[in-house]
Amino acid sequence: MKLWDNISLALKGGGGSLRPPLGRSYIAAYGGASFSGGAPSSYVEQVREAYAENPVAQRAVRIVAEAVADAPLAPMNDALAGLIAADNEGQSLLETLAAHLMLHGNAYVQVICGADGRPDALYTLRPDRISVEADETGWPVAYLYRAGEHQTRFPALDAMGRPAIIHIKTFHPTDDHYGLGCLGAAAKAVAVHNAAAQWNRALLDNAARPSGALVFDPGPDGGVLSTEQFDRLRAEMEASFAGSGNAGRPMLLEGGLKWQSMSMTPADMDFVALKAAAAREIALAFGVPPMLLGLPGDNSYANYREANRALIRLTILPMTGKILKALSAALGAWWDDTRMRVDRDQIPALSEDRASLWKRVSEADFLSPEEKRAMLGIE
Repeated sequence: MKLWDNISLALKGGGGSLRPPLGRSYIAAYGGASFSGGAPSSYVEQVREAYAENPVAQRAVRIVAEAVADAPLAPMNDALAGLIAADNEGQSLLETLAAHLMLHGNAYVQVICGADGRPDALYTLRPDRISVEADETGWPVAYLYRAGEHQTRFPALDAMGRPAIIHIKTFHPTDDHYGLGCLGAAAKAVAVHNAAAQWNRALLDNAARPSGALVFDPGPDGGVLSTEQFDRLRAEMEASFAGSGNAGRPMLLEGGLKWQSMSMTPADMDFVALKAAAAREIALAFGVPPMLLGLPGDNSYANYREANRALIRLTILPMTGKILKALSAALGAWWDDTRMRVDRDQIPALSEDRASLWKRVSEADFLSPEEKRAMLGIE
C-alpha cells in the first residue's frame, strides 16, 4: 500500500489546480485507509470471502464438518457401512456433505451402481453447479449438473423408482426446491470482519500509527508551493517514509512545513470492538459457540466442557441426523434395513447426560424391565 494512495489535499480546488488560495494554510493529509463495498452476492464470491479468506468462518465450518465425519455410528448393514466410510475423492463423504449443507444449504450425492445393480459408490457434487428441473406441477423430475459448457441430466428416479441423485437440503421458508445455507446470513459479518483485518494491515503499513498531516504555513507573504515543489515532496515521501520498513524514521522538514500527528478517533478505537462483534456473529450463524473459536469477551458458557456439549447437542447431532436419515431413505430402494444413526453412548461429552438418564430410569419402580430397556434404547 503506497503512502499517498489515500492522500486528501485541501489545495485541490475547482479546475484541479494544485495551488491553494493565497494567504491561507492548507493541509496534506495521508496515511489513512478507506474500505467500501458490501457483502458479495454470488455463492462463489461468498465462499472465497468466508471460507477461503476468513479464519473465523473457515474454522467454524471445519469444526462442525469434521465432527460430523468422526461421529460414532451404530452398527449397520455392512454394505452401507462401506459406502459411508469410503473416501469421496480423498475427502470424507459425511464431512463434504456437512460442509455443503452449512455453506450452500444443499448437498447432492450421485449414486453409482455396480454390475449387480446395487450402489457401488456415492459421490458428492458441487451444489452451485446443480439446478432442479421441475414438472408442470412443481415436483422435481430431474437434476441438471453443469461443469463449464458440459451439462448432464440426471432423472430424479430411474425406471425402477430408484434415485440417481440424493438431494439433502436445509429448511428454506420461501423456496420449494432449494435449502438455505448459513453463508448468506454470515456474509455481512464476514465482510465487516475482513474489512477490519484490512484496516489493521493498513495501520501496520503506516508504521502502526494513525494518519498524520503535513501542514504548510504560507507566512505573511502568502507564498505557496509550486507544482514542481509539490511533486518533489510527494516523491520524497513515497521513497523515504512509506511502508512499515520506514517506521520511526526521522523526518526533515523545511520551508514552512511541519508534521502534525492525528490521534485515533473514537470511530477508529471502536473498530476493534466491531471486529470482535462481527466474529461472534459469524460463529452464531454457523452454530458454533464463540468460546470454542477463541473469541474474547464471550463467556456465555461456564467452561469449555459446557460449550462442547452445546455444540454437539445443538449443531453436530442434528446435522449428522439429517444426513443419515436422507441417505437411509434414499438407499432403502436397494436394501430393506438401512437404519443409520449416531451411537450417543460412544460420545464422551454426553456421558453425563447418559448416566443421569440411566439413574432416573433405574429408580423408576413403576416401569417394567421391558419399558426401561425401551427408554434406554436397548433392544
